[in-house]
Amino acid sequence: MIRSLYTRVVLIFLVSVIGGTIISFFVSTWVFKDKLNENLQIPLLYFGQDIARIYEKLPLREADDFVSGMNQLKSYHIRIYEETGQFQSYGALNGHNPTTVTMEQVKKVLDGEVVQVNPTGVATVLLGLPLTTDMGTKAMFVESIALPSTSFIIKWILNFSTYSLIAGSLLILVAAMFLVRPIKKLTKATRQIAGGDFNVKLNIKQKGELGTLARSFEEMMHDLKQLEQMRREFVTNVSHEVQSPLTSISGYAIALKQVDIADNDRSRYLDIIIAEANRMSKMSDSLLKLSLLESQSQQLRLVTFSLDEQIRRVIVAIQPQWSARNIRFELNLKAINLTADHDQLNQVWTNILGNSIKFSEDGGVINVSIKQDINNVIVRISDTGIGISLEDQKRIFERFFKADRSHSRKYGGSGMGLAIVKQIVSLHQGDIRVESEPGQGTTFIVTLPITTPTD
Repeated sequence: MIRSLYTRVVLIFLVSVIGGTIISFFVSTWVFKDKLNENLQIPLLYFGQDIARIYEKLPLREADDFVSGMNQLKSYHIRIYEETGQFQSYGALNGHNPTTVTMEQVKKVLDGEVVQVNPTGVATVLLGLPLTTDMGTKAMFVESIALPSTSFIIKWILNFSTYSLIAGSLLILVAAMFLVRPIKKLTKATRQIAGGDFNVKLNIKQKGELGTLARSFEEMMHDLKQLEQMRREFVTNVSHEVQSPLTSISGYAIALKQVDIADNDRSRYLDIIIAEANRMSKMSDSLLKLSLLESQSQQLRLVTFSLDEQIRRVIVAIQPQWSARNIRFELNLKAINLTADHDQLNQVWTNILGNSIKFSEDGGVINVSIKQDINNVIVRISDTGIGISLEDQKRIFERFFKADRSHSRKYGGSGMGLAIVKQIVSLHQGDIRVESEPGQGTTFIVTLPITTPTD
């Protein structure tokens, strides 16, 4: 199967040229059939009539001698047959194979008929004329062994070239239609996508470069469709997340305008307004950070540090969160030096450990372990909390997604933490995945290269 576009173009060109040449040859031959026949037959007839008059006016021997010395025999070959089938030849063949003459043709000529032999149907190649001599009637067959006139050949070649060009061009135009058709489909699909319509079907089943381009285009279209859907969800989520604190701030601000409000209620309202404002500020900071991470405008500042020591420091830094709820940590931290962005990984452990604490029951246990293979380091953080359903596990790394929305007020958060974690790990060319069952706890597994490659 021909898959390469280059090969197709070359083959189409060759087929068009060869096919056009063959077609134009037959067309030119058909158009010039009568002229070609005339160009060969008339000189042959005139020459034969001249020979016949020589034999009529001169004795046989003198006529034979005269004909043998004629210069025209360079272009013609003469055979004079007796009734017995014996013949005398005049002129050199010069490698030309003479046309076969049958006894039936000889008999017809002796009976006074003129015989024309044109096996190709294009031109007479052999002319038989009765020859009257003083020794009785003989059959003369004259055959042309020279090419047609130069002017006729030039004219025929010019016409042949013209027909060849026209036929080849038509074939190439027809073939080009099949090559251009998928490109037109892609162009039309591009315009539809530019107009916001992502439900486009190409139905291009070709192989090779065009097929690869079509399938790449379909993948791009699918990605754009998902991106557009994510954009709409993002706008919806942002509007929802912003609307909630704004409603609280507006409501409590109106309540504060009341004259007879108690001091303790006033203080409580102000605390709520401050808390909601801080929540909006944190969400704004998270959005900005995630945007910078996704655009990769924030370059990694690689340093080599002790990973186990970093995780211990993070656990100590968030002690107020877990000590107040009697949550214990069980550590199995192997001493490992890692080359990565220290500050960004610090945020990864802070966010994951913060989630583990948030969703664990009071008195729960969080296990943190570090393992190492040849190229990577694997960090496992497990808790004994409420767990995550299988359906939610597929979406927990999306921005604004909250696995347990029914308890979103209880646990707080904007749903941006794990999206940031995912992006930071990806920038380090690592991987993060989750294992969880509802009611059985959750385990986050982070895999990082020991030495992060630089761009």
